[in-house]
Amino acid sequence: MNQVTRTTVTSHFLGALAATVSHAHTLEALTRPLLELLQTATGMESTYLARLDEPAGVLHVLYARNTHRLTIPEGLSAPWESSLGKRALDDGRLYADDIAGRPGDCEVARTLGLATCRGAPIRAKGGELFGTLCAASDERKPLFETATHVLALFAQLISQQVEKERLLAALHQANHSLAMTALTDTMTQLPNRRALLEEMQRRLASHQADQALIVAFIDLDDFKPINGRFGHEVGDQFLQTVAKRLGRMLRDGDMAARIGGDEFVVLAVEQRVKADEAAAALSRRLESATRGRFRLDSVFIDYDGASVGVVVAEPGCFHAQALLNRADAAMDAIKRSRKHNLASLMPSGRNIARYEWPVID
Repeated sequence: MNQVTRTTVTSHFLGALAATVSHAHTLEALTRPLLELLQTATGMESTYLARLDEPAGVLHVLYARNTHRLTIPEGLSAPWESSLGKRALDDGRLYADDIAGRPGDCEVARTLGLATCRGAPIRAKGGELFGTLCAASDERKPLFETATHVLALFAQLISQQVEKERLLAALHQANHSLAMTALTDTMTQLPNRRALLEEMQRRLASHQADQALIVAFIDLDDFKPINGRFGHEVGDQFLQTVAKRLGRMLRDGDMAARIGGDEFVVLAVEQRVKADEAAAALSRRLESATRGRFRLDSVFIDYDGASVGVVVAEPGCFHAQALLNRADAAMDAIKRSRKHNLASLMPSGRNIARYEWPVID
């Protein structure tokens, strides 16, 4: 190869490398062009990137390029302990052209027909081994110093992409966790007011004409006396237990949320012709779910249930807050009625949470 030809090849190689690095945004988009360039640099017909699954002790071929007789298939898995990569790292010998004559520990390589292999480790920022980048041939071939440098450079580029994708994945997870925190009530792990209103708005905007959104507003009557008498820890347990009871009675597609203090909301969707009947049934289920004996830390509390106001969204209703206000007003009417009935039945003004016993384990 004369000087002009060598310069032209080098220029083409560097141009292709620059284009690959500048345009690749994923590990696959970076690796596949690099495998092609690695074939050019090493003169070997097969190049591949393998990833180590260390807990399973297996090396998986992620991406491969094969141009002649030797075929290293993508998806191929081999035991790490008996792999060429493991032996090369242990021996500090990353190039071998006598694979066919090696005893015992490279069975997969010999079965594939490898004679020559040169690899480079892919390590994450902390030194963790991600896998290996390799060039292989079914013939004995020398490896020149320039090719060794190219292999090391490509391994470094892939290492940087691996680290970049890990950082992006961690960032996405952190953003997801932050978003979930912003939409979740930390005490009960139910959706909070913001999540509820967003879901109500979504359902109102997308519901079909023959369907109706039902909103049940739940207020835990006499929660403050429970909190005051037994302390905030027992009060928190009471709220958490109510949340669990509500969760157990939900149907597919229903949603329960805690919107603050002792107030919860349940959403349900029903066919419009059955909406009023379904709303009444939902009210009964919610009253039943919040009524009964609660075991809370050191006490039992018999609770007469919450005040529940249920409304059905009218056709053309598209404002979530206005619909929630209607449900709140319906709940207030139920609460006033319950207080009036309770006062007439129990002139002494006894609380709805009537009896408490110590818990004996």
